[in-house]
Amino acid sequence: MIVGLLQLNSTIGAFAANREKLLSAYADAVTRGAEFVVAPELFLCGYPPRDLLLREDFIAANLAVLEEAAKGIGEVPICLGYVDKNPERPGRALKNAAAVLQNGKIIWRMAKSLLPTYDVFDEDRYFDAAKKVEPFLFNGRKLGITICEDIWNDEDFWPERLYRRDPVKELISQGAEIILNLSASPWHDGKERTRLEMLRRAARDEKIPLAQVNAVGANDELIFDGHSVVLDAQGEVLALGKGFAEEVLVVDLNQNRKCKAGDDRRQSGYEFPPREELLYSALSLGIRDYVRKCGFKSVILGLSGGIDSALIAVMAADALGPENVLGVSLPARYSSAGSLTDAKKLAHQLGIRYEVLPIEPAFNAVEAQLHKLFAGTKPNEAEENIQSRLRGVTLMALSNKFGGLVLTTGNKSEMAVGYCTLYGDMNGALAPIADVLKTDVYRISRWVNRGREIIPADSITKPPSAELRPGQQDQDSLPPYEILDAILDLYVVKNLGKAEIVARSFDAAVVNDVVNKITFSEYKRRQAAPGLKVSPRAFGMGRRIPVAQQFRPAQ
Repeated sequence: MIVGLLQLNSTIGAFAANREKLLSAYADAVTRGAEFVVAPELFLCGYPPRDLLLREDFIAANLAVLEEAAKGIGEVPICLGYVDKNPERPGRALKNAAAVLQNGKIIWRMAKSLLPTYDVFDEDRYFDAAKKVEPFLFNGRKLGITICEDIWNDEDFWPERLYRRDPVKELISQGAEIILNLSASPWHDGKERTRLEMLRRAARDEKIPLAQVNAVGANDELIFDGHSVVLDAQGEVLALGKGFAEEVLVVDLNQNRKCKAGDDRRQSGYEFPPREELLYSALSLGIRDYVRKCGFKSVILGLSGGIDSALIAVMAADALGPENVLGVSLPARYSSAGSLTDAKKLAHQLGIRYEVLPIEPAFNAVEAQLHKLFAGTKPNEAEENIQSRLRGVTLMALSNKFGGLVLTTGNKSEMAVGYCTLYGDMNGALAPIADVLKTDVYRISRWVNRGREIIPADSITKPPSAELRPGQQDQDSLPPYEILDAILDLYVVKNLGKAEIVARSFDAAVVNDVVNKITFSEYKRRQAAPGLKVSPRAFGMGRRIPVAQQFRPAQ
């Protein structure tokens, strides 16, 4: 069988646009010889729709567009994801479903069996799980159609299973000869490899060809990487889709014949790009989709001359075009000449618009306003944060006047320990690197400069500083980033306790200080702009910690 995989980027609620994109890609796949076409999970409504699923009009629009899409489908069937009503259980009124369309009609429907409710997933809030599965008969062959999580419960791959059922084995026991999987599998660092190895294991162990089509694109915090794949019955890769880009794959599961367009290709020597490239591609895609899917075209960010804002400017220019990026330097009395030089050099090398708007006059005015009340006190973070907040006010004024979205420039290391200013450098619509540790910011920046200098060398090599007081450096308040980031990974991502972290040769006082900072900064993160998720556990929707709480982890 020649299968067509439509690795496409859908927008939540853009029903007509999603339908037109689907039909165009379907026509392409059919022209190239596809005999059966597959599109991603919940493609017609976009994933994840979250509480839009509680709206009757949203569900009705999704069902209407399914009927409209069917009218554009000919003899070659397509299976695609949508939201179906569930007449069986009024309390769980919906199903995460897939339908097969052919010759203008809906000819078959099925529902997802395994509903993930962990990390960023909350499907049990909306859907009822299918109680049984059965193959779809096509041209005398039984196709085992599954939806995303249905294929993630292989007892031979996972040390601990989340579900009692394995829909893949259930389908094979009923004679399924090919497994097809419709996915909207969000990406995080390393997931592309885990996913592929899991799928290869399933195909090899069950001795059955397997094709997975995965969504691509970004919706709010989540980024979908594509990397759709077709495997033979030995688990060998026949075709691997691009990462972070749309693509139509047409692949013949029978290696003894060729597709019309020569798309049938065995990729036994496949390789994923370097980790830094994957992170960069994910973040760039996340910026592009967030801005455009929210109806905007351009962005604004403060250029401090440091590495964080430099990396975000590079990615924004790549994502949106340099003509759609405005970088603004906002110097005050503690800003170094080198920082201004580095910011200007970066803007020139990227070809983005660059402006310098000193905040010193406004800082003087606020100091004068507060002079009476501040008299007799020592300067501290109050004066420091005034500068950061004046920068935030300026950037938001430019956003209001000219319509560009403000990108915040804080990284995960800073967000974790509260080394950021509410209503200051946290102001903005999107925090692109809020899930990127500082050490990874350096790694990605060096990768950016692998061929030629794009980010000024001084931005990478100089000690990081907020430049809010004389001679300030980040390490005045924080441990070295190599130590801080290692502790953050263990505590935030891997959920280890203080004692477990100290047992890994970290200083107890440093661990205690970092954990306390994380705990006391929760209120800041609750008010932060959405951040793009690229780690297994990000601050935001995948990590739900109360603000008003008094639990303190034991030493």
